[in-house]
Amino acid sequence: MNEAAAITLSDKVGFLSRPESHARPTAAVDVKETHTSFVFLTDDRVYKLKKPVHFPFLDFRSLEARAHVCREEVRLNRVLAGDIYLGTVPLMLDADGSLSLGGAGLVVDWLVEMVRLPEADLLDHRLKAGRVSRPEIDALADKMARFYAARIPARSSGTPYLAHLDDESAQNTGHLHALHDHLDGRFTDALVETAQARLDRCRGEIEDRIAAGLIVEGHGDLRPEHVCLLSPPVVIDCLEFSADMRFIDPYDEMNYLGLECTMLGADWIAPVLLGTLERALGHPPSADLMTAYGLFRALLRARLAIDHLLDAHPRTPEKWPRQARAYLDVAARLSGLQQRLD
Repeated sequence: MNEAAAITLSDKVGFLSRPESHARPTAAVDVKETHTSFVFLTDDRVYKLKKPVHFPFLDFRSLEARAHVCREEVRLNRVLAGDIYLGTVPLMLDADGSLSLGGAGLVVDWLVEMVRLPEADLLDHRLKAGRVSRPEIDALADKMARFYAARIPARSSGTPYLAHLDDESAQNTGHLHALHDHLDGRFTDALVETAQARLDRCRGEIEDRIAAGLIVEGHGDLRPEHVCLLSPPVVIDCLEFSADMRFIDPYDEMNYLGLECTMLGADWIAPVLLGTLERALGHPPSADLMTAYGLFRALLRARLAIDHLLDAHPRTPEKWPRQARAYLDVAARLSGLQQRLD
C-alpha cells in the first residue's frame, strides 16, 4: 500500500476538523456532510473535500477524478460567484507522516477553497426571517437572465436534457413507490401518472425548444440555499460533476427556484423570476409545459428527500419523510389532484 492510500477519509476529516490545521486563525471548524463531500467552515473560509464515492452519475474514487472535479467546481462557479471561489488546495502528506494544507510532500487529496459567505444572507435564511425585498429578487433575476442569455445554445446537448427528464421521472416513480409506506398516503399512482402524461403531452414542444437552441448549460442545482443576497447577488454550488445534467431550459431552472421559494412561504418570487426571464429571453414555454416542469421538479425533490432513508445511517431520519410529503403536496396541487395536507 502506498503512503497516500494509507491515509483514510477519516484521517483527512479529522485533520481538517481541527482549528489548528488551518493557516488562517479560526475559533472553530463547523463540519457538514453531504452525499458526495465533507464541507469545513472556518471563520472566513470554506473547504470542500470530495468523498471517494461511486454513484451511477459520478465516480470520485480516484485522486485524479477528485482533482478534476475540484478544478471544474471552481471554473464553473466563478461565472456566477466570481472570486468567492478562490481555487483548489492540495492536502499534503509530509515526510514525517503529518498532513497539511498546501506545503511540501505528497498530494493525498484536493479541496475547493471558498470565501465564507454570511449565512444570514443566504436566500433560504432570509426567507425564513421574512427579510427579502423586491429589489433584491429583481437583482437576482437580472443576473440569472444575463447568465442564460450569454450561454451558447446547446442544440446537440438538448437530447440529453430530454433523456434526463425521462430517466429521472422513471426513478421518481420507482423510488417513491418503493418507499410509499413513509409518505402517509401522499404518494399515489394517479399522481405520477398525471405527471408523466403531462410530460408526454409536452414532448413535441420540448423537442421544438431543443431545435430552436433554447436549451443551455445552466446552473444545475438552483436552490435558495445556493443564493446569497449580497449586492450584487452571488450564486454558488452549481452542479459540477455532469455537463449533461446542467443542460436545461432556463424557464425550468428559474421555475424550480421559484417553487423552492414558494415552499418557504414566498410565492411572489416565481412570477418575478419568470417575468424577468421572459422579458430578457422571450420564447416562454406553454402553460402546460410549465406545469409539467413544476410537477417533475416537485416529484424529484420528494424522491431525493425520501431517498435519504436508503442510506446505511440516515442523518436526521425524521426530517426526510416530512419534507418528501410537503413536495408531494405541491405536486398534487399542480396536478389538480386533491391530497391531504399536514
